[in-house]
Amino acid sequence: MSARIKNVYAREIISMRGHPGIETTVELEDGSKGTAIVTAGVSVGENEVFFIHDGGTRFKGLGLKRAVEIVNTILGPAVKGMDATNQNAIDDLMIKLDGTPNKSRLGGNSIASVSAAVLKAAANSLKIPLYQHIGGVYARVLPVPGVISFVGQDRYGGGERSGDKPSYSFLAYGFKSFSEASYACWEIRNEFLKIVKEKLGFRTHPTPHAHLVITYHPKITHDEQLWQMMMDAVENLGYKNRVGFQVDVAATTYYDKKKQKFIGLFSREEKTKEDLIELYKKMVKDYPFIVLEDPLEENDVEGHALLTKELGIQIVGDDFFTTNIERVKRGIEAKACNTVLLKVNQIGTITEAFEMVEYAYRHGYAVMPCSSRGEGADIADYAVGLNTGQMREGGIDETANRLLKIEEELGSRAKFLGKDSYKLR
Repeated sequence: MSARIKNVYAREIISMRGHPGIETTVELEDGSKGTAIVTAGVSVGENEVFFIHDGGTRFKGLGLKRAVEIVNTILGPAVKGMDATNQNAIDDLMIKLDGTPNKSRLGGNSIASVSAAVLKAAANSLKIPLYQHIGGVYARVLPVPGVISFVGQDRYGGGERSGDKPSYSFLAYGFKSFSEASYACWEIRNEFLKIVKEKLGFRTHPTPHAHLVITYHPKITHDEQLWQMMMDAVENLGYKNRVGFQVDVAATTYYDKKKQKFIGLFSREEKTKEDLIELYKKMVKDYPFIVLEDPLEENDVEGHALLTKELGIQIVGDDFFTTNIERVKRGIEAKACNTVLLKVNQIGTITEAFEMVEYAYRHGYAVMPCSSRGEGADIADYAVGLNTGQMREGGIDETANRLLKIEEELGSRAKFLGKDSYKLR
């Protein structure tokens, strides 16, 4: 029996975000299988690949029957008989079949689901873990985990397109292993929720996926009050200089092009780019922020370059880069950002995503994997396989469970780089 593709089929599912996703399974002649899910994001950059949706009223236009049909009738038959271990050839064929710059003919979601399922099927055929299939014997660095503290956009007006951004996270970098850092995430999340209850009267239950959504509250007039509660949690546990903060700003979703101002971001006052830059300087000076993601409008190359130069912390491009090597090249030339957020399903194929990672590494940029496009716990294997040393969240959920297993499998070979994983000075 061989690793040649025998069958490919897709179906529409309900994703972790509560809207439809596409789930594709690739079956090989040797009986191995790989299944992957692709979903739309909550804040979507204008330069991402095109996701095909059905339109109409069903699922408010987000249905995926068309995308499923494309996999079942076009992509699946096209890759049938190909060797699943030859990822590049399969991805190249799908790219050529689509023939558009942004995968608008066959859909980035349809193509990405097949590509990721092929990768997993090949790993299962080779009888090796996914992270080893990706990175070989060099795959052994466990990422620093994080845990979300709170999300929520409508405290001050604005941000209607943000999908509950900004989102804030604790990053547990100052520990000897992933397992120790994961436990610290659990501790600090519980401590933070206790503080919020005491100060704001919220009654919460700290489950892995239940983000604390703080929308309008009479006591909250500026997000700095929330940063202070995060700081209190860190200091109460004695984790100062061992736990840092991350914020995914998704600033573009607050930007009013007519006014050329950011509306309702961090506080009710409208802000210019210059206002935001001054606020970021204060955040970094007064609080342990070590990661800012998409802090300015997504096409503001000059502004991102200025922040990268002046703040001395990790500036991550998500909507700014969209896992697209051409946009990464533009950022590198301008010295804008120093880290690329990796969403494998954001660009459309495994091959393109990993080529982008290699290019970023070659030019001194860090890579931060994120599972928000449906990658799920597979993001753990991507992080270890690519030796990123960091990731978005993953401290106390199914991704954490996968990483704990990987850490156990690697044994003494496992490495945890902690703060050295980040682009800091």
